[in-house]
Amino acid sequence: MKLDTEYVRGQFPAFAQKSLKRQAFFENAGGSYPCRPVVKRLRRFYKKRKVQPYEAYDASRLAGEEMDEARTRLAAMLGVETEELSFGPSTTANTYTLAQAFGEALGPGDAIIVTDQDHEANSGPWRRLEYLGVEVREWRMDPETGHLDPATLDTLLDGRVRLVCFPHCSNIVGEINDARAIIQKVHAAGAVACVDGVSYAPHGLPDVGALGADIYLFSTYKTYGPHQGVMVIRRDLGEALPAQCHFFNEGTLYKRFMPAGPDHAQIAACAGIADYWDGLYTHHFGAEDEAPARARARCVANLMQGHERKLLKPLLKYLRSKNSVRLIGPRVAANRAPTVAIEARRPGAEIAGDLAAHGINAAGGDFYALRALDALGVDPANRVLRMSFTHYTTRGEVDRLITALDEVL
Repeated sequence: MKLDTEYVRGQFPAFAQKSLKRQAFFENAGGSYPCRPVVKRLRRFYKKRKVQPYEAYDASRLAGEEMDEARTRLAAMLGVETEELSFGPSTTANTYTLAQAFGEALGPGDAIIVTDQDHEANSGPWRRLEYLGVEVREWRMDPETGHLDPATLDTLLDGRVRLVCFPHCSNIVGEINDARAIIQKVHAAGAVACVDGVSYAPHGLPDVGALGADIYLFSTYKTYGPHQGVMVIRRDLGEALPAQCHFFNEGTLYKRFMPAGPDHAQIAACAGIADYWDGLYTHHFGAEDEAPARARARCVANLMQGHERKLLKPLLKYLRSKNSVRLIGPRVAANRAPTVAIEARRPGAEIAGDLAAHGINAAGGDFYALRALDALGVDPANRVLRMSFTHYTTRGEVDRLITALDEVL
């Protein structure tokens, strides 16, 4: 099944804006455009539901129902219980809250494992537990390829390890790690697995239930929604960890790791992400097929990823031909996300500025992955240029990117 990009782009208000008409957006790893159903729900909430939710009067009742709808539908798409999914202000904030909970549960003699491939959100908060006497071990990637080898994890796992934190996909390397196999190793060692899915989820919401992740985190502003962080914590773990909320909320799983009140409007708008996914499914496969939410999400993910891999091939081929740049991560489209970072002879941010003059919106810098760049030996004065796209990107835009790169590199 071929993705209908004309239909897809019609679901994003950004593509109808005159100010963006001649701009090709290649900074999706930093945040995607919001889809039309999300914008519609957010506008409706602010106009008609902006009251304290869950009271008896209509505006309040409807506000609460829309918030519950977002949680229920996204949880079904991820293959987890509704109460196992909670929202927070960002993935970074959610991880800091979780680290606080683990800090209360762990102590001297316990060990955790983090990687040097991850975004700082799934690294820094956990490393701080060292101040409490917890041993922090680093699972290191190959400094040449960026590959995170599961075999090297075996040398770090032992009976003292309580938690392993790793990315489903690095926002620099782009390689999709075999999360399920890694989680099986972690569980076999008696530890808990925390997976950073921020760079993976925009390219197809995963089956968290099938992966077996104890914790799975991603950001809705990178999955075509508002600026929220989704946090899945499986029930057994969530009920065992010390709660980080008001004492009277401890009995509700999705509130246990929510220290403050959530953003009601943005949570309600997240149901628009499910609307969009369902719309993609209906458009391509037909409304008469009443497949379960998880099955629909899987079909949509396959559509997205198939389209993205086709667009990745010419870009990677071009970059492989350039001796003046270092392509970071896998050199072929298989098993990688369309997040492509290169090291050049001048600063990535400077190259991004040159690309902007050609109507190409990319970015340069460290992207909160300083540990990964340092481990890869990237020049700290230049860092990288990152070009990231998603399923609403067209072949024509990729061709424009390649043409512009050939002029500015």
